[in-house]
Amino acid sequence: MTPMSDPSSDVTRTIGLSLGADLCWPACYEQIVDRLNLRVPLGDQTLRFAVERVTVEPFQLTQPCRYDVVLDRLTHWFHTSREWIKKAVIMDGLYVLNNPWSLQSMEKHTSYCAMMKLGMPVPDTWLIPPKQPTEHADVGTTLQRYAKLFDLGEVGNALGYPMFMKPYDGGAWVGVSKIDDEAALRAAYEDSGSRLMHLQKAVDPFDLFVRCIGVGPQIYIVRYDPSAPLHDRYKVDFHFVDGPEWSMLTDTTMTINAFFNWEFNSAEMLRRQGTFHPIDFANACPDFQVTSLHYHFPEMVKNMVRWSLFCAATKRTMPINLDWEPFFAIARKDLPFRERLAAYAAVGRERMEVDRFTEFCHEHLSHLNEVVWEFFGTPQAKGYVLAKVESLFPAHEVERFTEHFWGLIQFWRKTESERMSGTATPGGSDAQTPPGAVES
Repeated sequence: MTPMSDPSSDVTRTIGLSLGADLCWPACYEQIVDRLNLRVPLGDQTLRFAVERVTVEPFQLTQPCRYDVVLDRLTHWFHTSREWIKKAVIMDGLYVLNNPWSLQSMEKHTSYCAMMKLGMPVPDTWLIPPKQPTEHADVGTTLQRYAKLFDLGEVGNALGYPMFMKPYDGGAWVGVSKIDDEAALRAAYEDSGSRLMHLQKAVDPFDLFVRCIGVGPQIYIVRYDPSAPLHDRYKVDFHFVDGPEWSMLTDTTMTINAFFNWEFNSAEMLRRQGTFHPIDFANACPDFQVTSLHYHFPEMVKNMVRWSLFCAATKRTMPINLDWEPFFAIARKDLPFRERLAAYAAVGRERMEVDRFTEFCHEHLSHLNEVVWEFFGTPQAKGYVLAKVESLFPAHEVERFTEHFWGLIQFWRKTESERMSGTATPGGSDAQTPPGAVES
């Protein structure tokens, strides 16, 4: 154990939580960091850690920032916080998850193009002009002079059915339509209004849908069912990929996240005839709620604790500019795709400082698993689950779903206990019904 230090020699690194409607994960995160009671030697001083919630208020551009790291949940939609974060990165050297400039500019359209350039099997995708022009003084003149008439049916035939129409910049499944024929294509286009849309060839049929959630260099892979109710989309399942598939999914996610400098991002991939096709991977503010992650929620909180403490403790440098050339240099080589992907991922792991991160966790966070396991058995943790359920579910369903999510967390504690004691089956727990499960 680290000997007690003189409080006068302590140096505090402060982590800010920039939050929107989040309730459960920040409360759990704060409690776990506090319970870790972490002291990291720094020369003749000792590093301590504090967590604060970032407020929204007017700010002077030269106003100092008191945070070392900010975990951001607002950049993608709330401009006041986004511009404060950008100011703090430039003026004060703030480290933030995620890069606000990359998140602001790299919509799904850009991410598709970039990963196609690297050779990933992204489904064939077209961009079509909006049905209704956007409001701009020059849009009428521009379209009159340069818009080329096109036959939407011909585009559909060239792409092939079934397909999906979806906004080029994404947005929580809003505006997404599955299209099986030309009539449905024309109807969806009529309804799309002024939104700029992609048409993307469906991966159909597929036998597995996964979500790979990256927090720094930590990649967590979940079987996913977007057609299920929200509380049941992240499946509690084990052994759904083999070792080579796990390695390939990990390398793909690492490549995407390092390419765009996203340290908290999820990538969705569909498996068809043994090939995983990335279909949606610009999700740099992924789901982080117990009401959807349930069984997987403690692992996500744990991963965020590890990475944020590492970034704060080591004063990790914020890479403001994106450097794509190392990836493109690999793409130009005449290598089989799997070898190129491994090389891309190696660049990503170097940028994510995997070796340094692993050493930090081994030296300073060896007790994290036990702290998290104990915390998620407390009434306090259940209270945070209840608060989140109350914010989303009607009153008559609150008790039922609180017990459902709490039961899944207790099932996680069982499998985690087996893993820590070495009695778990490889890749997960013995198959059994989680306690408190609610049938969909």
